[in-house]
Amino acid sequence: MNSCIRKFSYVLLVTMHASGMALAQKPKPKPLLINLDPQQKAQAIDNFGAAGCWYAEGIGKHWPAEKREKIAELLFSREKDAQGNPKGIGLSAWRFNIGGGTTEQGDSSGIGDVNRRVEGFLQNDGTYNWNKQQGQTWFLQQAKQFGVENLIAFANTPPVQFTQNKLGFKTVKDYKANLRPDKYEAYTDFLAKVLQHYQDQGLQFKYISPVNEPQWDWTGKFGEAKQEGSPWQNPEIARVINALNNSLNQHKLTTQIILPEAAKLTYLYAEKSGASRQVQQFFGKNSALNLSRLSHVPKLVVGHSYFTDEGDSAIVAVRQQVADTAAHYGVGFWQSEYSMLANGYREGTRGRRSAMDCGLFLAKIIHQDLTVANASAWQFWNAFEPGKPDFDTRYYLIALQPNRNHTNGEFFQTKNLWALGHYSLFIRPGMHRLLIKRNDNLSPVAAAQRVMVSAYTGEKNKLVVVAINYEAEAKALQLAIKNYPKGATYQRYVTTAAPDENMKLYPTGKIKEQISLPPRSITTLVINY
Repeated sequence: MNSCIRKFSYVLLVTMHASGMALAQKPKPKPLLINLDPQQKAQAIDNFGAAGCWYAEGIGKHWPAEKREKIAELLFSREKDAQGNPKGIGLSAWRFNIGGGTTEQGDSSGIGDVNRRVEGFLQNDGTYNWNKQQGQTWFLQQAKQFGVENLIAFANTPPVQFTQNKLGFKTVKDYKANLRPDKYEAYTDFLAKVLQHYQDQGLQFKYISPVNEPQWDWTGKFGEAKQEGSPWQNPEIARVINALNNSLNQHKLTTQIILPEAAKLTYLYAEKSGASRQVQQFFGKNSALNLSRLSHVPKLVVGHSYFTDEGDSAIVAVRQQVADTAAHYGVGFWQSEYSMLANGYREGTRGRRSAMDCGLFLAKIIHQDLTVANASAWQFWNAFEPGKPDFDTRYYLIALQPNRNHTNGEFFQTKNLWALGHYSLFIRPGMHRLLIKRNDNLSPVAAAQRVMVSAYTGEKNKLVVVAINYEAEAKALQLAIKNYPKGATYQRYVTTAAPDENMKLYPTGKIKEQISLPPRSITTLVINY
Protein backbone atom coordinates (compact mmCIF):
# COMPACT_ATOMS: atom_id res chain seq x y z
CA MET A 1 0.00 0.00 0.00
CA ASN A 2 2.75 2.40 1.02
CA SER A 3 4.78 1.33 -2.02
CA CYS A 4 1.85 2.18 -4.33
CA ILE A 5 1.40 5.55 -2.72
CA ARG A 6 5.09 6.34 -3.05
CA LYS A 7 5.06 5.27 -6.70
CA PHE A 8 1.96 7.38 -7.43
CA SER A 9 3.49 10.38 -5.67
CA TYR A 10 6.70 10.02 -7.66
CA VAL A 11 4.83 9.85 -10.94
CA LEU A 12 2.71 12.86 -9.93
CA LEU A 13 5.78 14.90 -8.99
CA VAL A 14 7.53 14.01 -12.24
CA THR A 15 4.42 14.93 -14.21
CA MET A 16 4.03 18.23 -12.37
CA HIS A 17 7.71 19.03 -12.84
CA ALA A 18 7.54 18.26 -16.55
CA SER A 19 4.41 20.34 -16.90
CA GLY A 20 6.01 23.21 -15.02
CA MET A 21 9.08 22.98 -17.23
CA ALA A 22 6.87 23.11 -20.28
CA LEU A 23 5.06 26.15 -18.95
CA ALA A 24 8.30 27.82 -18.04
CA GLN A 25 9.76 27.14 -21.46
CA LYS A 26 6.69 28.39 -23.35
CA PRO A 27 7.73 31.67 -24.99
CA LYS A 28 5.90 34.79 -23.98
CA PRO A 29 3.93 36.53 -26.74
CA LYS A 30 6.06 39.14 -28.43
CA PRO A 31 4.94 42.73 -27.89
CA LEU A 32 3.60 44.79 -30.72
CA LEU A 33 6.66 46.78 -31.77
CA ILE A 34 6.00 50.21 -33.25
CA ASN A 35 8.89 51.92 -35.04
CA LEU A 36 8.70 55.72 -35.06
CA ASP A 37 10.80 58.33 -36.80
CA PRO A 38 9.82 61.90 -35.79
CA GLN A 39 10.98 63.09 -39.21
CA GLN A 40 8.55 60.85 -41.12
CA LYS A 41 5.54 63.15 -41.11
CA ALA A 42 2.10 62.78 -42.69
CA GLN A 43 -0.69 65.40 -42.58
CA ALA A 44 -0.76 68.40 -40.28
CA ILE A 45 -3.58 68.44 -37.72
CA ASP A 46 -5.87 71.48 -37.72
CA ASN A 47 -8.36 70.68 -34.97
CA PHE A 48 -10.60 68.28 -33.07
CA GLY A 49 -14.08 69.59 -32.34
CA ALA A 50 -17.78 69.12 -31.70
CA ALA A 51 -21.08 70.90 -32.30
CA GLY A 52 -23.58 72.17 -29.76
CA CYS A 53 -26.79 71.56 -31.67
CA TRP A 54 -29.47 71.43 -30.64
CA TYR A 55 -29.35 71.82 -26.91
CA ALA A 56 -26.71 74.50 -26.42
CA GLU A 57 -29.42 77.13 -26.52
CA GLY A 58 -31.36 75.82 -23.54
CA ILE A 59 -28.29 74.89 -21.51
CA GLY A 60 -26.41 78.11 -22.12
CA LYS A 61 -29.44 80.32 -21.58
CA HIS A 62 -31.34 78.61 -18.75
CA TRP A 63 -29.40 75.91 -16.89
CA PRO A 64 -27.89 76.84 -13.51
CA ALA A 65 -24.40 78.34 -13.84
CA GLU A 66 -22.70 75.52 -11.91
CA LYS A 67 -24.04 72.84 -14.27
CA ARG A 68 -23.45 74.60 -17.57
CA GLU A 69 -19.97 75.68 -16.50
CA LYS A 70 -19.12 72.07 -15.66
CA ILE A 71 -20.34 70.98 -19.11
CA ALA A 72 -18.15 73.65 -20.69
CA GLU A 73 -15.19 72.48 -18.60
CA LEU A 74 -15.67 68.87 -19.76
CA LEU A 75 -15.64 69.99 -23.39
CA PHE A 76 -13.02 72.71 -23.42
CA SER A 77 -10.66 72.48 -20.43
CA ARG A 78 -7.02 71.43 -20.85
CA GLU A 79 -6.29 71.50 -17.12
CA LYS A 80 -5.57 68.56 -14.81
CA ASP A 81 -6.91 67.95 -11.32
CA ALA A 82 -4.79 67.42 -8.19
CA GLN A 83 -4.24 63.75 -9.13
CA GLY A 84 -3.11 64.65 -12.65
CA ASN A 85 -6.32 63.49 -14.35
CA PRO A 86 -7.77 65.69 -17.13
CA LYS A 87 -10.72 67.91 -16.22
CA GLY A 88 -11.92 67.97 -19.81
CA ILE A 89 -11.08 66.94 -23.36
CA GLY A 90 -9.61 70.26 -24.57
CA LEU A 91 -11.47 70.63 -27.86
CA SER A 92 -9.66 72.85 -30.36
CA ALA A 93 -12.79 73.59 -32.44
CA TRP A 94 -16.42 74.45 -31.67
CA ARG A 95 -19.18 74.52 -34.28
CA PHE A 96 -21.89 77.20 -34.03
CA ASN A 97 -25.21 76.90 -35.91
CA ILE A 98 -26.40 80.13 -37.53
CA GLY A 99 -30.16 79.67 -37.28
CA GLY A 100 -32.75 80.20 -39.99
CA GLY A 101 -35.45 81.74 -37.80
CA THR A 102 -37.74 78.74 -37.31
CA THR A 103 -38.06 79.38 -33.57
CA GLU A 104 -39.80 82.67 -34.24
CA GLN A 105 -42.25 80.88 -36.53
CA GLY A 106 -43.31 78.54 -33.73
CA ASP A 107 -45.63 75.75 -34.83
CA SER A 108 -45.93 77.51 -38.19
CA SER A 109 -42.33 76.46 -38.82
CA GLY A 110 -43.51 72.92 -39.57
CA ILE A 111 -40.72 71.48 -37.39
CA GLY A 112 -42.28 69.30 -34.72
CA ASP A 113 -39.59 69.31 -32.03
CA VAL A 114 -39.27 72.77 -30.51
CA ASN A 115 -35.64 72.05 -29.64
CA ARG A 116 -34.82 71.57 -33.32
CA ARG A 117 -36.11 75.02 -34.22
CA VAL A 118 -33.40 77.69 -34.24
CA GLU A 119 -33.63 81.41 -33.67
CA GLY A 120 -32.63 83.80 -36.42
CA PHE A 121 -30.90 87.16 -36.22
CA LEU A 122 -32.67 88.53 -39.29
CA GLN A 123 -36.12 90.02 -38.69
CA ASN A 124 -38.96 90.34 -41.18
CA ASP A 125 -38.38 94.10 -41.57
CA GLY A 126 -34.78 93.51 -42.64
CA THR A 127 -33.19 94.60 -39.35
CA TYR A 128 -31.09 92.40 -37.07
CA ASN A 129 -31.78 91.36 -33.50
CA TRP A 130 -28.45 90.47 -31.92
CA ASN A 131 -30.09 89.25 -28.72
CA LYS A 132 -30.98 85.99 -30.41
CA GLN A 133 -29.15 82.68 -29.87
CA GLN A 134 -27.95 83.72 -26.43
CA GLY A 135 -27.42 80.14 -25.25
CA GLN A 136 -25.28 79.21 -28.21
CA THR A 137 -23.38 82.48 -27.84
CA TRP A 138 -22.65 81.60 -24.20
CA PHE A 139 -20.89 78.44 -25.36
CA LEU A 140 -18.88 80.47 -27.88
CA GLN A 141 -17.75 82.73 -25.05
CA GLN A 142 -16.81 79.74 -22.93
CA ALA A 143 -14.87 78.23 -25.81
CA LYS A 144 -12.88 81.42 -26.19
CA GLN A 145 -12.20 81.67 -22.44
CA PHE A 146 -10.85 78.11 -22.41
CA GLY A 147 -8.60 78.91 -25.37
CA VAL A 148 -10.38 76.94 -28.12
CA GLU A 149 -8.42 77.83 -31.24
CA ASN A 150 -11.10 77.43 -33.93
CA LEU A 151 -14.64 78.78 -33.94
CA ILE A 152 -16.61 77.44 -36.91
CA ALA A 153 -19.96 78.81 -38.07
CA PHE A 154 -22.33 76.78 -40.22
CA ALA A 155 -25.84 77.16 -41.57
CA ASN A 156 -28.32 74.38 -42.27
CA THR A 157 -30.69 76.70 -44.12
CA PRO A 158 -30.76 80.28 -45.37
CA PRO A 159 -33.00 82.59 -43.31
CA VAL A 160 -36.65 81.73 -43.84
CA GLN A 161 -37.12 85.24 -45.29
CA PHE A 162 -34.97 84.12 -48.26
CA THR A 163 -36.27 80.58 -48.88
CA GLN A 164 -38.65 79.65 -51.67
CA ASN A 165 -41.35 78.33 -49.34
CA LYS A 166 -40.64 80.67 -46.39
CA LEU A 167 -39.74 77.59 -44.31
CA GLY A 168 -36.51 76.20 -42.94
CA PHE A 169 -36.90 72.89 -44.80
CA LYS A 170 -38.09 71.69 -48.21
CA THR A 171 -41.64 70.74 -49.06
CA VAL A 172 -40.88 69.70 -52.66
CA LYS A 173 -38.59 66.72 -53.21
CA ASP A 174 -36.60 68.05 -56.15
CA TYR A 175 -33.13 68.07 -54.53
CA LYS A 176 -32.67 71.75 -55.41
CA ALA A 177 -31.78 74.58 -53.05
CA ASN A 178 -34.57 76.13 -51.03
CA LEU A 179 -32.91 79.53 -51.50
CA ARG A 180 -34.71 81.86 -53.90
CA PRO A 181 -32.62 82.48 -57.05
CA ASP A 182 -32.64 86.25 -56.43
CA LYS A 183 -31.43 85.92 -52.82
CA TYR A 184 -27.93 84.44 -53.16
CA GLU A 185 -26.20 87.74 -52.48
CA ALA A 186 -28.68 88.57 -49.70
CA TYR A 187 -27.95 85.21 -48.04
CA THR A 188 -24.19 85.58 -48.17
CA ASP A 189 -24.38 89.21 -47.00
CA PHE A 190 -26.44 87.96 -44.04
CA LEU A 191 -23.73 85.43 -43.19
CA ALA A 192 -21.02 88.08 -43.46
CA LYS A 193 -22.96 90.41 -41.15
CA VAL A 194 -23.30 87.65 -38.55
CA LEU A 195 -19.56 86.99 -38.73
CA GLN A 196 -18.86 90.72 -38.45
CA HIS A 197 -21.12 91.04 -35.42
CA TYR A 198 -19.34 88.26 -33.54
CA GLN A 199 -15.93 89.56 -34.54
CA ASP A 200 -16.90 92.93 -33.03
CA GLN A 201 -17.73 91.01 -29.83
CA GLY A 202 -14.28 89.45 -29.77
CA LEU A 203 -15.51 86.09 -31.13
CA GLN A 204 -13.85 85.62 -34.48
CA PHE A 205 -14.92 82.72 -36.65
CA LYS A 206 -11.99 81.19 -38.49
CA TYR A 207 -14.28 79.18 -40.78
CA ILE A 208 -17.77 79.49 -42.25
CA SER A 209 -19.78 76.68 -43.87
CA PRO A 210 -22.83 77.94 -45.83
CA VAL A 211 -24.02 74.52 -47.07
CA ASN A 212 -24.68 71.36 -45.06
CA GLU A 213 -25.28 67.82 -46.36
CA PRO A 214 -26.49 69.02 -49.75
CA GLN A 215 -27.28 65.49 -50.97
CA TRP A 216 -30.31 64.95 -48.71
CA ASP A 217 -33.72 66.22 -49.83
CA TRP A 218 -34.55 67.73 -46.41
CA THR A 219 -38.26 67.39 -47.00
CA GLY A 220 -40.76 66.61 -44.29
CA LYS A 221 -44.45 66.44 -43.61
CA PHE A 222 -45.57 69.79 -42.22
CA GLY A 223 -45.54 69.63 -38.43
CA GLU A 224 -43.26 66.58 -38.46
CA ALA A 225 -40.12 67.93 -40.11
CA LYS A 226 -37.02 66.94 -38.15
CA GLN A 227 -34.87 70.08 -38.44
CA GLU A 228 -33.74 72.97 -40.60
CA GLY A 229 -32.10 71.91 -43.85
CA SER A 230 -31.79 72.45 -47.59
CA PRO A 231 -30.46 70.38 -50.48
CA TRP A 232 -28.03 71.98 -52.93
CA GLN A 233 -26.81 70.90 -56.33
CA ASN A 234 -23.18 71.45 -57.24
CA PRO A 235 -23.81 74.50 -59.49
CA GLU A 236 -25.88 76.06 -56.69
CA ILE A 237 -23.07 75.39 -54.21
CA ALA A 238 -20.54 77.01 -56.54
CA ARG A 239 -22.80 80.05 -56.91
CA VAL A 240 -23.25 80.52 -53.17
CA ILE A 241 -19.52 80.05 -52.51
CA ASN A 242 -18.63 82.67 -55.11
CA ALA A 243 -21.18 85.06 -53.62
CA LEU A 244 -19.92 84.44 -50.08
CA ASN A 245 -16.33 85.02 -51.16
CA ASN A 246 -17.40 88.44 -52.49
CA SER A 247 -19.35 89.23 -49.31
CA LEU A 248 -16.38 88.40 -47.10
CA ASN A 249 -14.17 90.66 -49.20
CA GLN A 250 -16.69 93.49 -48.99
CA HIS A 251 -16.80 93.20 -45.20
CA LYS A 252 -12.99 92.84 -45.05
CA LEU A 253 -13.25 89.57 -43.14
CA THR A 254 -10.53 86.92 -43.08
CA THR A 255 -12.87 83.98 -42.40
CA GLN A 256 -12.26 80.97 -44.66
CA ILE A 257 -15.03 79.05 -46.41
CA ILE A 258 -15.23 75.29 -45.92
CA LEU A 259 -17.24 73.07 -48.25
CA PRO A 260 -19.18 71.01 -49.21
CA GLU A 261 -20.04 69.19 -45.92
CA ALA A 262 -20.87 66.07 -47.93
CA ALA A 263 -23.52 63.91 -46.24
CA LYS A 264 -21.39 60.78 -46.82
CA LEU A 265 -17.73 60.45 -47.68
CA THR A 266 -18.58 58.64 -50.91
CA TYR A 267 -20.17 61.81 -52.33
CA LEU A 268 -16.76 63.45 -52.27
CA TYR A 269 -15.37 61.18 -54.99
CA ALA A 270 -18.25 59.16 -56.49
CA GLU A 271 -22.05 58.60 -56.55
CA LYS A 272 -24.54 59.84 -59.13
CA SER A 273 -26.56 62.89 -58.18
CA GLY A 274 -26.59 66.62 -58.62
CA ALA A 275 -24.23 66.85 -55.64
CA SER A 276 -21.72 64.07 -56.25
CA ARG A 277 -18.01 63.81 -57.23
CA GLN A 278 -17.51 67.03 -55.36
CA VAL A 279 -13.71 66.94 -55.18
CA GLN A 280 -13.54 66.71 -58.96
CA GLN A 281 -16.29 69.29 -59.46
CA PHE A 282 -14.90 71.99 -57.17
CA PHE A 283 -11.16 71.41 -57.51
CA GLY A 284 -10.75 69.82 -60.94
CA LYS A 285 -8.49 71.98 -63.10
CA ASN A 286 -10.86 71.95 -66.06
CA SER A 287 -14.14 71.96 -64.12
CA ALA A 288 -16.56 74.80 -64.82
CA LEU A 289 -17.31 74.86 -61.10
CA ASN A 290 -13.69 75.14 -59.95
CA LEU A 291 -13.46 77.21 -56.74
CA SER A 292 -9.76 76.90 -55.98
CA ARG A 293 -8.93 80.41 -57.16
CA LEU A 294 -11.21 82.13 -54.66
CA SER A 295 -9.33 84.02 -51.95
CA HIS A 296 -11.39 82.66 -49.03
CA VAL A 297 -11.49 79.02 -50.18
CA PRO A 298 -8.66 76.82 -48.85
CA LYS A 299 -7.63 73.73 -50.79
CA LEU A 300 -9.79 71.56 -48.59
CA VAL A 301 -12.83 69.30 -48.86
CA VAL A 302 -15.09 68.56 -45.92
CA GLY A 303 -17.29 65.51 -45.49
CA HIS A 304 -19.18 63.45 -42.93
CA SER A 305 -18.37 59.87 -41.91
CA TYR A 306 -22.02 58.89 -41.37
CA PHE A 307 -23.20 55.66 -43.02
CA THR A 308 -19.70 54.59 -44.06
CA ASP A 309 -18.94 52.68 -40.87
CA GLU A 310 -20.24 49.15 -41.40
CA GLY A 311 -17.56 46.48 -41.61
CA ASP A 312 -13.83 47.10 -41.29
CA SER A 313 -13.09 46.35 -44.95
CA ALA A 314 -15.65 48.88 -46.16
CA ILE A 315 -14.56 51.47 -43.59
CA VAL A 316 -10.98 51.30 -44.83
CA ALA A 317 -11.85 51.11 -48.54
CA VAL A 318 -13.99 54.26 -48.46
CA ARG A 319 -11.35 56.21 -46.57
CA GLN A 320 -8.60 55.07 -48.90
CA GLN A 321 -10.66 56.40 -51.81
CA VAL A 322 -11.04 59.73 -50.02
CA ALA A 323 -7.29 59.95 -49.45
CA ASP A 324 -6.40 58.97 -53.00
CA THR A 325 -8.87 61.39 -54.58
CA ALA A 326 -7.89 64.29 -52.33
CA ALA A 327 -4.20 63.70 -53.03
CA HIS A 328 -4.80 63.51 -56.78
CA TYR A 329 -6.51 66.92 -56.77
CA GLY A 330 -4.12 68.50 -54.29
CA VAL A 331 -6.60 69.14 -51.49
CA GLY A 332 -6.77 68.31 -47.81
CA PHE A 333 -9.64 66.56 -46.05
CA TRP A 334 -11.68 67.24 -42.92
CA GLN A 335 -14.19 64.95 -41.23
CA SER A 336 -16.64 67.47 -39.75
CA GLU A 337 -19.60 65.41 -38.53
CA TYR A 338 -19.93 61.91 -37.16
CA SER A 339 -21.99 60.01 -34.67
CA MET A 340 -23.27 56.44 -34.84
CA LEU A 341 -26.43 57.13 -36.85
CA ALA A 342 -26.39 53.78 -38.62
CA ASN A 343 -25.87 50.37 -37.03
CA GLY A 344 -22.25 49.81 -38.00
CA TYR A 345 -21.21 50.41 -34.40
CA ARG A 346 -23.02 47.20 -33.41
CA GLU A 347 -20.44 45.22 -35.41
CA GLY A 348 -22.85 42.40 -36.11
CA THR A 349 -24.02 42.00 -32.54
CA ARG A 350 -27.57 42.14 -31.25
CA GLY A 351 -28.88 43.97 -28.26
CA ARG A 352 -27.45 46.95 -26.49
CA ARG A 353 -23.85 48.04 -26.78
CA SER A 354 -22.08 49.20 -23.64
CA ALA A 355 -20.72 52.70 -23.27
CA MET A 356 -17.20 51.27 -23.63
CA ASP A 357 -18.17 49.38 -26.79
CA CYS A 358 -19.40 52.67 -28.24
CA GLY A 359 -16.31 54.54 -27.10
CA LEU A 360 -14.00 51.97 -28.67
CA PHE A 361 -15.91 52.04 -31.93
CA LEU A 362 -15.78 55.83 -31.97
CA ALA A 363 -12.02 55.72 -31.36
CA LYS A 364 -11.68 53.28 -34.25
CA ILE A 365 -13.52 55.58 -36.66
CA ILE A 366 -11.37 58.54 -35.57
CA HIS A 367 -8.27 56.38 -36.05
CA GLN A 368 -9.27 55.26 -39.54
CA ASP A 369 -10.25 58.78 -40.60
CA LEU A 370 -6.88 60.09 -39.44
CA THR A 371 -4.61 57.28 -40.59
CA VAL A 372 -6.32 56.07 -43.78
CA ALA A 373 -8.28 59.10 -45.03
CA ASN A 374 -5.58 61.51 -43.79
CA ALA A 375 -8.12 63.78 -42.09
CA SER A 376 -6.51 66.94 -40.77
CA ALA A 377 -9.55 67.73 -38.60
CA TRP A 378 -12.14 65.56 -36.87
CA GLN A 379 -15.41 66.82 -35.37
CA PHE A 380 -18.21 65.02 -33.53
CA TRP A 381 -21.96 65.50 -33.79
CA ASN A 382 -23.31 66.07 -31.18
CA ALA A 383 -21.66 67.33 -27.99
CA PHE A 384 -24.76 66.66 -25.92
CA GLU A 385 -28.24 65.22 -26.42
CA PRO A 386 -30.91 63.62 -24.23
CA GLY A 387 -30.00 60.03 -23.42
CA LYS A 388 -28.43 57.63 -20.96
CA PRO A 389 -24.69 57.23 -20.34
CA ASP A 390 -24.46 53.45 -19.98
CA PHE A 391 -25.65 51.84 -23.22
CA ASP A 392 -25.97 52.77 -26.92
CA THR A 393 -24.44 56.21 -26.39
CA ARG A 394 -24.31 56.58 -30.14
CA TYR A 395 -25.30 60.22 -30.59
CA TYR A 396 -23.53 62.25 -27.93
CA LEU A 397 -20.48 62.89 -25.80
CA ILE A 398 -22.49 64.06 -22.79
CA ALA A 399 -25.85 62.46 -21.94
CA LEU A 400 -28.55 64.93 -20.92
CA GLN A 401 -31.59 64.25 -18.80
CA PRO A 402 -33.37 67.60 -19.03
CA ASN A 403 -36.62 68.68 -17.48
CA ARG A 404 -39.72 69.11 -19.61
CA ASN A 405 -38.88 72.67 -20.66
CA HIS A 406 -35.13 72.09 -21.02
CA THR A 407 -34.44 74.83 -18.47
CA ASN A 408 -32.58 72.51 -16.10
CA GLY A 409 -31.63 68.88 -15.76
CA GLU A 410 -28.84 66.43 -15.11
CA PHE A 411 -25.91 65.47 -17.31
CA PHE A 412 -23.50 62.53 -17.44
CA GLN A 413 -20.13 61.86 -19.03
CA THR A 414 -19.91 59.02 -21.53
CA LYS A 415 -16.97 56.94 -22.72
CA ASN A 416 -17.42 58.69 -26.08
CA LEU A 417 -16.34 61.95 -24.45
CA TRP A 418 -13.07 60.47 -23.31
CA ALA A 419 -12.53 58.46 -26.49
CA LEU A 420 -12.46 61.74 -28.41
CA GLY A 421 -10.40 63.29 -25.62
CA HIS A 422 -7.59 60.81 -26.15
CA TYR A 423 -7.01 62.69 -29.41
CA SER A 424 -8.32 66.21 -28.81
CA LEU A 425 -6.58 66.96 -25.52
CA PHE A 426 -3.07 65.97 -26.56
CA ILE A 427 -2.94 66.40 -30.35
CA ARG A 428 -2.95 70.14 -30.76
CA PRO A 429 -3.36 72.30 -33.90
CA GLY A 430 -0.19 72.33 -35.97
CA MET A 431 1.05 68.91 -34.90
CA HIS A 432 1.70 66.26 -37.55
CA ARG A 433 0.73 62.63 -37.74
CA LEU A 434 3.73 60.33 -38.08
CA LEU A 435 4.12 57.36 -40.38
CA ILE A 436 4.71 54.23 -38.32
CA LYS A 437 5.83 50.65 -38.91
CA ARG A 438 4.43 47.63 -37.05
CA ASN A 439 6.40 44.45 -36.58
CA ASP A 440 3.26 42.36 -37.18
CA ASN A 441 2.69 44.07 -40.55
CA LEU A 442 -1.07 44.01 -40.03
CA SER A 443 -3.16 45.92 -42.56
CA PRO A 444 -5.57 48.62 -41.33
CA VAL A 445 -8.40 46.10 -41.78
CA ALA A 446 -6.71 43.36 -39.77
CA ALA A 447 -5.58 45.73 -37.02
CA ALA A 448 -9.11 47.10 -36.59
CA GLN A 449 -10.11 44.17 -34.37
CA ARG A 450 -6.80 43.97 -32.55
CA VAL A 451 -4.55 46.91 -31.66
CA MET A 452 -4.58 50.21 -33.57
CA VAL A 453 -1.77 52.71 -33.06
CA SER A 454 -1.14 56.23 -34.34
CA ALA A 455 1.53 58.80 -33.44
CA TYR A 456 1.88 62.58 -33.62
CA THR A 457 4.59 65.20 -33.17
CA GLY A 458 4.86 68.96 -33.22
CA GLU A 459 6.11 70.33 -29.96
CA LYS A 460 9.86 70.11 -29.41
CA ASN A 461 10.99 66.96 -27.63
CA LYS A 462 7.44 65.61 -27.41
CA LEU A 463 5.50 62.79 -29.04
CA VAL A 464 1.92 61.61 -28.60
CA VAL A 465 0.94 57.98 -29.25
CA VAL A 466 -2.66 56.74 -29.15
CA ALA A 467 -3.22 52.98 -28.86
CA ILE A 468 -6.63 51.30 -29.05
CA ASN A 469 -6.70 47.75 -27.71
CA TYR A 470 -9.84 46.24 -29.23
CA GLU A 471 -9.18 42.80 -27.78
CA ALA A 472 -10.57 41.24 -24.60
CA GLU A 473 -7.12 40.57 -23.17
CA ALA A 474 -4.22 42.82 -22.25
CA LYS A 475 -1.62 43.46 -24.95
CA ALA A 476 2.01 44.52 -24.73
CA LEU A 477 3.27 47.50 -26.70
CA GLN A 478 6.90 48.39 -27.35
CA LEU A 479 8.02 51.66 -28.92
CA ALA A 480 11.24 52.09 -30.88
CA ILE A 481 11.79 55.79 -31.51
CA LYS A 482 14.61 56.91 -33.75
CA ASN A 483 17.17 59.20 -32.10
CA TYR A 484 15.38 59.24 -28.74
CA PRO A 485 17.55 59.00 -25.62
CA LYS A 486 17.27 55.79 -23.63
CA GLY A 487 16.04 57.68 -20.60
CA ALA A 488 12.95 59.09 -22.35
CA THR A 489 9.78 58.79 -20.26
CA TYR A 490 6.08 58.91 -20.90
CA GLN A 491 2.88 59.89 -19.12
CA ARG A 492 0.07 57.42 -19.69
CA TYR A 493 -3.66 58.19 -19.74
CA VAL A 494 -6.05 55.24 -19.94
CA THR A 495 -9.78 54.73 -20.50
CA THR A 496 -11.35 51.37 -19.71
CA ALA A 497 -14.87 50.18 -18.94
CA ALA A 498 -14.29 50.97 -15.25
CA PRO A 499 -16.41 53.96 -14.16
CA ASP A 500 -13.43 55.80 -12.68
CA GLU A 501 -11.02 55.20 -15.56
CA ASN A 502 -11.66 58.08 -17.95
CA MET A 503 -8.31 59.15 -19.35
CA LYS A 504 -6.97 58.26 -15.92
CA LEU A 505 -3.34 59.07 -15.26
CA TYR A 506 -1.31 55.88 -14.80
CA PRO A 507 2.23 55.77 -13.36
CA THR A 508 5.00 57.29 -15.46
CA GLY A 509 7.16 54.82 -17.37
CA LYS A 510 10.29 54.60 -19.49
CA ILE A 511 10.15 54.15 -23.25
CA LYS A 512 12.58 51.24 -23.20
CA GLU A 513 10.07 49.23 -21.17
CA GLN A 514 7.09 47.33 -22.51
CA ILE A 515 3.75 49.07 -22.04
CA SER A 516 0.70 47.06 -21.02
CA LEU A 517 -2.54 47.97 -22.78
CA PRO A 518 -5.52 46.87 -20.66
CA PRO A 519 -8.27 44.79 -22.30
CA ARG A 520 -10.76 46.82 -24.36
CA SER A 521 -9.04 50.11 -23.65
CA ILE A 522 -7.74 53.35 -25.13
CA THR A 523 -4.33 54.61 -24.06
CA THR A 524 -2.58 57.90 -24.84
CA LEU A 525 1.15 58.17 -24.19
CA VAL A 526 2.68 61.63 -23.91
CA ILE A 527 6.40 61.13 -24.42
CA ASN A 528 8.94 63.69 -23.26
CA TYR A 529 12.71 63.63 -23.53
